Amino acid sequence: MYNYLAVIILVLLLCSACTPSHQEAGVSDTLRRQTVYPTQQVVEPAIVTEPVMFDTDDPAIWVNPADPSQSLIIGTDKDENGGLYAFDLQGKIIKEKTQSLKRPDNVDIEYGVNIGGRSYDIAVTTERLTHKLRIYSVPYMKPLDNGGIEVFTGETGDMFRDLMGIALYKNASGDIYAIVGRKNGPDGTYLWQYKLEDNGHGAVKATLVRKFGKYSGKKEIEAIAVDDKPGYVYYSDEGVGVRKYYADPAKGNEELALFGTSGFTQDHEGISIYQVSDSTGYILVSDQGANQFFVFSREGFEGNPHDHRLVKIIKVAAQESDGSDVTSVSLNDTFRNGLFVVMSTDKTFHYYRWEDIAGDDLNTAANKNQTTTAYGK
Repeated sequence: MYNYLAVIILVLLLCSACTPSHQEAGVSDTLRRQTVYPTQQVVEPAIVTEPVMFDTDDPAIWVNPADPSQSLIIGTDKDENGGLYAFDLQGKIIKEKTQSLKRPDNVDIEYGVNIGGRSYDIAVTTERLTHKLRIYSVPYMKPLDNGGIEVFTGETGDMFRDLMGIALYKNASGDIYAIVGRKNGPDGTYLWQYKLEDNGHGAVKATLVRKFGKYSGKKEIEAIAVDDKPGYVYYSDEGVGVRKYYADPAKGNEELALFGTSGFTQDHEGISIYQVSDSTGYILVSDQGANQFFVFSREGFEGNPHDHRLVKIIKVAAQESDGSDVTSVSLNDTFRNGLFVVMSTDKTFHYYRWEDIAGDDLNTAANKNQTTTAYGK
């Protein structure tokens, strides 16, 4: 009996000595509880949209505040004869709301821009071949830009004016900004930020307020996303990781974080932010070459809001996804806990139910009894 107990104690001591604690291994108890190892199971979309003519690239969700079931998906068709498409929640193209454009790349949505004494929700897209921002009212998709707004003026470097990514930011005072990226640019000032406001003649004007953003020089920067509530901007430095800054230009240009630096098979692409509450949720980043998304904690870990650790990897049916968007608002019977929309290279966008993305591992806004008012952001 005593020999048997001695053997058990010896085994336990040896295991303790050979296996480092989670703290010693650099893994917190919180991370250990939340991390889910990836599987090969592919999450299938609830809906696949009708195809566009040429090449889907980036979607944005507009949530109808009066009737969420009448919300829209605005997506780009990236071609010199492409356009900005409007889709309903059944994936049907709304032809009368679709606009023809010269190679639109990325698109984003913001709510409550005051123009000519009226409040508009807007969709802003980058038109690469004209070097312009194009701005449309939502849901009617009427232009508010007097033919477009030129950006990166004065730049002469190779592809320094070829527009790509865009994200919109609305601060607590109601000021709205566009953070714009391009095909190529210098380290430290790759992104330019513009304030969008009334030009006094019923259209939008853009005023440059800052230049910022580190760049590795390896590939390019396209995917940009802003988290309005805490006021952060994230962007993918492709082949390197996701960089984080303050969205408010008054807070300076210090880089707050660089995460997602390992495990990606090819390019870091589309970034989407799912809100569980005003301060918690998830940051989803496309691993384009593997048809999967890395999910990071939105609120950080262990009291550090800039420590965004990996909590899950999700394989999706969409192919080589370049752009995505997500909302935690309950839209209809299909998307009760929110909608995750993903671009696919078969000229379509895929709509995923959040509960299919979350599985048993991630939270939803509904099961936390939260009501979001930051529609689509």
